[in-house]
Amino acid sequence: MTFNWNYMFSLFSNADFWLATWTVIKLSVLTWVLSIVFGFLLALAKQSSRPLFSLPARGYIWLFRSLPLLVLLIFVYNLPQAIPATSGLLSDPFWAGLIAMVLCEVAYVAEIHRGGLLSIPKGQSEAARALGLRFGGIQWRIVIPQALRVALPSLTNEYISIVKLSSLVSVISLTEILMVGQRLYSQNFLVMETMAAVAFYYVLIVTVFDFLLKRLERHLDVTQRKVTRQPDAAMLALATEKNQAVARPAHCGHGPALQASRLHKAYNNVEVLGAVDLKVAPGEVVSVIGPSGSGKTTLIRLLNGLEQIDNGEININGRPFIHLKRQSAGKNSFVEHAEHRLNIGMVFQSFNLFPHLTVMNNLMLAPRYHRVAPLKELKQRACALLHKVGMLEHAWKYPHQLSGGQQQRVAIARALMMRPQIMLFDEPTSALDPEKVNEVLQVIETLADEGITMVIVTHEMNFAFKVSDRIVFMEKGRVVCDDAPAELRSGKHPRVEAFLKDVSLA
Repeated sequence: MTFNWNYMFSLFSNADFWLATWTVIKLSVLTWVLSIVFGFLLALAKQSSRPLFSLPARGYIWLFRSLPLLVLLIFVYNLPQAIPATSGLLSDPFWAGLIAMVLCEVAYVAEIHRGGLLSIPKGQSEAARALGLRFGGIQWRIVIPQALRVALPSLTNEYISIVKLSSLVSVISLTEILMVGQRLYSQNFLVMETMAAVAFYYVLIVTVFDFLLKRLERHLDVTQRKVTRQPDAAMLALATEKNQAVARPAHCGHGPALQASRLHKAYNNVEVLGAVDLKVAPGEVVSVIGPSGSGKTTLIRLLNGLEQIDNGEININGRPFIHLKRQSAGKNSFVEHAEHRLNIGMVFQSFNLFPHLTVMNNLMLAPRYHRVAPLKELKQRACALLHKVGMLEHAWKYPHQLSGGQQQRVAIARALMMRPQIMLFDEPTSALDPEKVNEVLQVIETLADEGITMVIVTHEMNFAFKVSDRIVFMEKGRVVCDDAPAELRSGKHPRVEAFLKDVSLA
């Protein structure tokens, strides 16, 4: 028996095959896109801390990963026998096949998304939250773009699997590539030639879409991009225009700009912060020092609402920001007045710049999200702040193209874009090389000279004693002393003197 090459090549121009190919493309693309959308929602639900969302999501993934697609196709196609109202939709093999494939694929794609979500550092969400973005904004603008980039190779592989699985839809009489081939070889018995043509059409679909998705993957990979755009004269002019102050006045009345009372925090019943009080006056610079594990970072995270307090309250300009609401059943609920969040700027130890955005777009993200000013004014403010921190020439670079010191200076400028009343710094130089520390400290010192209210957690003792109006010394989750730098130098506080004994203060 000889292989009929002429017959096989004639099938490459067969109209039925091309129509079936178009059907497979429509079915596979729709299945893939819908699975990506619903799979992401399912992945978020599975990761939720609320059992109301996580348990149904886990159950769905378990069930539909266990069911064979063939069984699901037959079940969905015959569902009108049990529910006649569905016959209008499910009597069409295409829609029945699409629904069955989406039901099945969502369970697999959700796990791919979950891997992408787990790869995004927690600091990304925290940085967005500190900028006042709500849950939806964080997911849409920060998490989804990064998670999709991480998950895209696996999603591409899943699309290829969907194309091949579409051959099973012939069981419910949808005219796709395999069914056309079966009809032809049942008439002429040229099985090998016909199936070779069937293989060609599947390979063609996979090859084309694999090429397109690989191009998309390279486009989304910011590490492969080169910076070709440089700041122009217009940007320099914007940067040097007379602009508003970088921070708003704390408030017009009397009293502290920031006041924390009886703050308490424990993890797994281990107290890390106990009954801490802190008052910061408008324009005051307060440094928080102490040994590692003393609760400094926990304190500053509580002040910004990144951690939930177990007890106490935090006020901004005399108004409640964070407090606990007593319930009749004895259980306290955490209450945050989110409108005050924009009054506080936060600079993190590990920078937490958004890696998928340029320096300029890192600065513009939150103000545009909150619509705080016209776009022209925001661009002027961004250029001015980048010029202020010495980063204007790097405006169109991505974070991975910057040194640690440069990234931290951008992070400071990003926090200042919202013109906060109070700036919080969580060990802003601890992740930097020693030679990069000074460039960041100089920026902070400039802000201190401009009268911005600041709370700085730092291990840089000389810097703390130079710029601070007050220094708070913490140990074992408690404030041991809270005094002016001159008083701490005088030896009035033995524990502080012991802590500083190996430090040469200028």
